[in-house]
Amino acid sequence: MRAPANASSVAAIGLPAPLRLDALELRLARLRLLEPFEVSFGRMDSRPLFLLRLQADGHEGWGECAAFDAPLFSYETVGTARHVIRDHLAPAILGREVRDLADLASRLGAFRGHPMAKAAIELAFVDLLARLRGEPVARVIGGVRHHVEVGVSLGIQPTVDALDERVRRFLDLGYRRIKLKIKPGADVPVVEEIRRRHPHILLSVDANAAYTLADAARLRQLDACRLLMIEQPLAHDDLLDHARLQMTLNTAICLDESITGHDRARQALDTGACRIVNMKVGRVGGYSEALRIHDLCLERGVPLWCGGMLESGVGRAHNVALASLPGFTLPGDISASHRYFERDVVVPPVAVSADGTIAVPTSPGLGFEIDRDFLESRTEWVERLRA
Repeated sequence: MRAPANASSVAAIGLPAPLRLDALELRLARLRLLEPFEVSFGRMDSRPLFLLRLQADGHEGWGECAAFDAPLFSYETVGTARHVIRDHLAPAILGREVRDLADLASRLGAFRGHPMAKAAIELAFVDLLARLRGEPVARVIGGVRHHVEVGVSLGIQPTVDALDERVRRFLDLGYRRIKLKIKPGADVPVVEEIRRRHPHILLSVDANAAYTLADAARLRQLDACRLLMIEQPLAHDDLLDHARLQMTLNTAICLDESITGHDRARQALDTGACRIVNMKVGRVGGYSEALRIHDLCLERGVPLWCGGMLESGVGRAHNVALASLPGFTLPGDISASHRYFERDVVVPPVAVSADGTIAVPTSPGLGFEIDRDFLESRTEWVERLRA
């Protein structure tokens, strides 16, 4: 078993000699979801897939920008990410020699914000490095697990029976944790009934910032449901009110949207704003910051898990690699490709075993190949940038 990655080891994610980055391809594809996915801020019928291919020395690496079409989960969108990468981030790295991940992160860090755009580049860079080193991404970043536990996130449904049908379906498929999306008007009675029907499952809820402190009494009713956690109940950028709310709850608060980087994670833990952390590599800006947050949680004994954003197999493969790190102690929202899409853009598709785990690839890079013909058939635009 390898030692976990730490802040200083980010500099070790590189090659013996600097690497000149030659070209960067931006591509937007779109896949329809198998069924609509509803959360507190809206309903999705399809997923834009903003993929990035980084080239150097005749090799390539793939990353995915987790942004959506509209600024609902995050202020970033496909449009803003394309602009920032094309006009600012790409010129800062193309045609230049990059020593390692720390060097890349420093160059991207000169620009404020836009973590999802930065993350797409970092993910592609680490995949590229891993392929050049002949190692899987998980090993390059310090992963220790051969399989990662996974859970599933279920959108808001029109009836409890419709939701329960999905709960049973995914339990039968082996998923180890069930997460229910909630919002005012679709919360306590629904969760209570699902808990009554499934008294022993690992169950959590996710509000996506749908409540305020004025709803504290209602949220306290969820304590009786014996939940693993209540995820991001209050505002997306809040810590203080979450700390006040956590003091009144027996159930652990998990922060998602509020954790935008290492310093925010440290502040959240210092103030008692949460007891569990959801890691989304796109939300925090890539592997460099994700590894720092991982080490912080590991040092403090704080449960950590890997969140998902309905990514294609490219982003999903990076999530599997991330979840192989030792600090990820709870099942993540990674799921199989077939959870969302009839056909994914990678081969083979990401699959969940009957025991509720995904195997961590052992071949170089992400461990999945791009289904180029299918990806091309679903592509809306491509932009190629060169040094």
